[in-house]
Formats: sequence, structure tokens, C-alpha cells
Amino acid sequence: MRLFIGIELTNEVKRGLGELINLLKTKGEGVKWVNPENIHLTLKFLGETSPSRIQEITDSLKKSTKKFSPFSLSVKGTGCFPSERKPPRVLWVGIEHNDYLNEFQKEIEKNLKEIGFPEEERKFVPHLTLGRVKFPAKLGSIKEELKKYEEKFFGKVKVKEVILFQSILKPEGAEYIPLARISLR
Repeated sequence: MRLFIGIELTNEVKRGLGELINLLKTKGEGVKWVNPENIHLTLKFLGETSPSRIQEITDSLKKSTKKFSPFSLSVKGTGCFPSERKPPRVLWVGIEHNDYLNEFQKEIEKNLKEIGFPEEERKFVPHLTLGRVKFPAKLGSIKEELKKYEEKFFGKVKVKEVILFQSILKPEGAEYIPLARISLR
């Protein structure tokens, strides 16, 4: 099973991101857009994992959430990876800097490392993926349009739980199935 740990967004935020995606679609091509209903904040990608480990992962997440109360995130700004100077591979909306979120993600990472999941080598950069660039030459003015929203506030998300998701890859896009929901204390 292909698994990851994430945070769901509010319907209001998803609607706003959907409107942005629809606008960007009119500015060029070459992007595989994420269905707005599927946009989420990934805290940890686990990859292919045996179903027999689901309980162990859930227990690790319960241990991680014990220290944390519900908190809010601000969805703000836009950008692309790897950087502004190179051809973009991922178009995203940002999460405003939040030390509490960073501590929460580190705690999840630490507890999963204890049960054998390798630590992520890259620094955690919280973001919401809007689309993946497949053909940079066909982008048109998408990148320039995205730049207009660098300071835009898209809404707040109250984080009350973390979710273990299964990701099923399909030709029309991934399907995400919640396997476990773990509430913050």
C-alpha cells in the first residue's frame, strides 16, 4: 500500500484553490493539475508499506499527537519548486511559517524513525501542491500568473487531527483513502 500522513483542508480553502487552478488552466498547458478535493498538506510520505504495519504506524501517530493541541495554519502565497530560476516541476500554494507545525512534523518524523521509517533528507517545506509540470515548454504564462498570488491569503485551517492516507494511483489522478484519523490532544 502506498501511504502518507497528512492534514485535510477546509472546503472553503479547497474552493479557493480550485478557483486559482481554473484560472491558471486558462494561461497555458503542460501541467497535471491536482483535483481540488484531493489537495492536502503532506507531513510524511511513507511510500509502499505492508498493510500489516498500519497499526504500528497508527500507534506511532498517537504517540506523536499526545504532546500537541489543535492549532491553526494560514494558507498563503504561491510558488514553484525547485526554484524561480529553473524550469518548475511543482506549482504550489504555501503555508505561512508556523513553528508549532514544524515541531509537530518533527515529532511525527522522530517517532516513525523509531519504527524503521527513514528520516526525510530534505528540509520540511509545508506546501499544497496545485499541479505537476509535465511539459515546461507548454506553460505559457502560468508561472507569471502564479506570481501574482505570492502574497494572497487563501484562508485558515484548524488542525484537529492527522490522517494516515492510502494513495491509489489512477490514470485520472490519485485517490486518497483515509485509513486512520488521530486527534490531537
